[in-house]
Amino acid sequence: MATAQRSFELLHAGDIDGLHQLLEQNPSACEDRDSTGVSLLMHSLYRGRRDLAELIAGKKQSLDQFEAASLGRLDRLEECLHQEGRDPATTESRSDTPSSGNAHSIDAHSIDAHSNDGFTALHFACYFGQPASARLLIESGAAVDAVAANPTQVMPLHSAASARNLEAVRLLLEYQAPVNARQQAGWTPIHAAAQNGDRPMVDLLLQHGADPKLANTDGKTPAAVAREKGHDAIAALLEK
Repeated sequence: MATAQRSFELLHAGDIDGLHQLLEQNPSACEDRDSTGVSLLMHSLYRGRRDLAELIAGKKQSLDQFEAASLGRLDRLEECLHQEGRDPATTESRSDTPSSGNAHSIDAHSIDAHSNDGFTALHFACYFGQPASARLLIESGAAVDAVAANPTQVMPLHSAASARNLEAVRLLLEYQAPVNARQQAGWTPIHAAAQNGDRPMVDLLLQHGADPKLANTDGKTPAAVAREKGHDAIAALLEK
């Protein structure tokens, strides 16, 4: 427990050299999880340290489905989706297990299981820029309309739009992800695209029926959000 606490202290303090040293001296620290069960690897990704996450991944005994999806490790992700006798840490409180190792036996509860902080593997694939992971998950039966089990209430489309993951957004929409779904505070995917000034994303969402007139709970339309961020051309487009 003391080692786990130290690894997170170093990460939160931004002492990457110190964390590298700890991991070299004690490789088992790569398996550390916080008090809620979220791994050191995922915390590294949350802080934008993909390099550190890759280092940790190389030292871990195995990746869970959330880590594999986030890093684009397709072989490991496929293993996680098919394995029998799943690790409870990777499936929260689910007790269901797949019956065999073929693509038709993937357990729906497992593929849509939520991480300890409330997201599905598809959420992570979309947010961390892994369209290949997203495709594998969706084609294996992952729910494109899964809602995060936390206050954000995001669906994978919200995650992909906010992360500018255009390829994942296109794929989600092809599989009928609800384009006008609302997350926390009433934001829709096109609100995120407008805030980012992401014209290709805005165009794609509009082509698939996004409603530019929908306001969030603060009464702001996507156009208003775009104008606040200085994206006047996008605001004008959305106001047409």
